[in-house]
Amino acid sequence: MTALLEKAFQEATKLPQEEQEAFARWILKELESEHHWAELLDTSASLLDELADEAHDEYRTGKSAPLDPDRL
Repeated sequence: MTALLEKAFQEATKLPQEEQEAFARWILKELESEHHWAELLDTSASLLDELADEAHDEYRTGKSAPLDPDRL
């Protein structure tokens, strides 16, 4: 544990029990959210790689055209 994190937890122990519980729930929720986003980004990275390869192949084989905003 880093010194800063240890200090934060030491300070949290000075809070009333109800506030400590709220703080703990908040930290756990934040960590869960970070884990969820990390999983999504890991999953989407391979999908984005596949889509980029597909787009590059289409460009190389002449199956794509320049974007014309006036024709959207």
